[in-house]
Amino acid sequence: MSEATDDVMTDSALLFGRVLDGQGGARPIEWEEAMAWQPAAPGEVLWLHICRNRPGVQQWLQNQLGVPEPTAELLTSDQTRPRAFREGETLVGTLRGINFNPGAQPEDMISMQLWCDGRRLITLRRHPLQTPREVMAQLDRGVGPPDAGATITLLAELMIARMSQSIVDMNYVLDELEDDDPEEHAEAMLSRISTIRRNCLGLKRHMAPQHEALEQISREAPYWFEEHDRREIAESIARLRRYLDDIDISKESALVLQDELRARSLASSEHATYMLTIVAGIFLPLGFLTGLLGINVGGMPGMDDPDAFWAVVALCLFLFVALIVVFRRLRWL
Repeated sequence: MSEATDDVMTDSALLFGRVLDGQGGARPIEWEEAMAWQPAAPGEVLWLHICRNRPGVQQWLQNQLGVPEPTAELLTSDQTRPRAFREGETLVGTLRGINFNPGAQPEDMISMQLWCDGRRLITLRRHPLQTPREVMAQLDRGVGPPDAGATITLLAELMIARMSQSIVDMNYVLDELEDDDPEEHAEAMLSRISTIRRNCLGLKRHMAPQHEALEQISREAPYWFEEHDRREIAESIARLRRYLDDIDISKESALVLQDELRARSLASSEHATYMLTIVAGIFLPLGFLTGLLGINVGGMPGMDDPDAFWAVVALCLFLFVALIVVFRRLRWL
């Protein structure tokens, strides 16, 4: 993808900051101003997007925002299994999205932690993400989310929506493999199918807990998470459920195709072994006959007869034809 990410170079932990105006727009805010920020008008919300592996982030969360130490550790740690919980009037969560960074595989999910008390929204990441930058661009155009709940909902929705492209790509590859010639590209096909199965397992392993996390947000979010936000989260949950079902279907399709290729390969190997056995069965008596006539002892018949060689050849041909007839009657051929 060519979309921009939040991979920017800054002197502080802040990647970008916005003050939402409650009408779908926002203005930029720098780190120093954000430290002393207070709402200047009703409906204003501070959103800070932070690189969590910068020094001092955990201490800032504890000292500036009053986040309890265990929660601050969770927000800055590498324990990125999707989850969400309510802590007083704040919402804490970890979400994961598809990794579209160069060299990454779809199952290499990227995590984004979030903390919000309704007036301040803090999102944290370690690796570059596209979704926060996309939401920020909407805010800068004046068509973004109006409040903290809508911002969280939109972030979750966009992270889930990006799964669809990976699923479409996997299904496209499966369609190609179904049309491919297994006789010529069996090994390459099996390798690509194994990759698809690993991708499906990776996506399912990370996205199934995300389904639970979104349900937790929908059930237990504080009062500032409004009813329309809960409906939007419910839509995201339904979409994620469909994607998980699609992943299961893709995984089963890959498994069926893999089993079919392996069955064909096994049948081909068994047929080759069978034909070699038949050939050995045909030439065994011929080999015995020629070996018997080739022993170097006295008394061998036909040693002085110039037509003896052709007589042996005729006998071999007769035995060959007779064995073919017998094998066909036995339905071995």
